[in-house]
Amino acid sequence: MKSYLSILGMLLFLSTPMFAQEIGSEEYDYKALRPIRNSDKMYQNTLWWRMDLREKQNEPFFASENEITKIIIEAVKAGVLRPFENDSLNTRMAMNQFLENLKMNDGSEGVEIEGGGWDEEIVGWDSGSDTGEWGEVDTKDDTGIAEFSSAGGDEFFAKQIPILEIKGHKVFDKKRSRMYQEIESITLVIPGEYYPAGIDKPLATFSYKELVENVFTDNPQAIWFNRKNTIENRNLADAFELALGTARITKYSNPKDDFIEDIYNGDLKLSLAKSQQYAMDLLEYESNVWSN
Repeated sequence: MKSYLSILGMLLFLSTPMFAQEIGSEEYDYKALRPIRNSDKMYQNTLWWRMDLREKQNEPFFASENEITKIIIEAVKAGVLRPFENDSLNTRMAMNQFLENLKMNDGSEGVEIEGGGWDEEIVGWDSGSDTGEWGEVDTKDDTGIAEFSSAGGDEFFAKQIPILEIKGHKVFDKKRSRMYQEIESITLVIPGEYYPAGIDKPLATFSYKELVENVFTDNPQAIWFNRKNTIENRNLADAFELALGTARITKYSNPKDDFIEDIYNGDLKLSLAKSQQYAMDLLEYESNVWSN
């Protein structure tokens, strides 16, 4: 009798329709390289970091002939990477604008580029992500005129662009019980010392996800240089993942969207101390979550 009831119960279980829970696209931030489901996030805050590649700890990102800025600029000119106008990653930057920003002038002179700028039909834009290989890209339009040119004498060299502004998120994933640092975008910044006004000028912003997938991965030139043991050189994607560099927090999400320097009325010394304190507070928060 018991065996009969067991078989009957099993048949009823198997005949019951099973429905998988549908997950909407809004549950994930697809700008992230490895999105975490929003319902799994116990904590999240948006942060902005400033990385100076001239600092000793960051020099491996800026090795001669393997500068990260050189790798990115060459990828743009090869057509495998397209920049954005700002770190919202909503609006693409035109090729004309990118080359104008790269020129050694105050931005008042226009740049005429034969063959036009980027559009949806541009040859070579999808080659990196579709093939998964790094190689030569056909960068000519249908008129046979090359659209991209190498760096000229009136353009900034990679060594002259040593500042990266990084936007990302600190996220505590309650499902994995771990704090993650999600990088969303990287902006190349030309120092103000090259301009009469002395104000830093953003060159362009890039999706970190696109950088990893289209530029860093499988690219033998995209290396983090290990000064102690070159056989242990790392890919740039691995270097960011392991946080091998050092960067200062310049802003965290706040109602007024102020930088830390703005919050403390331009006091640079106090702003630096508060930036370091905020970084320590994040570590303390993660520790407290673990201990509780």
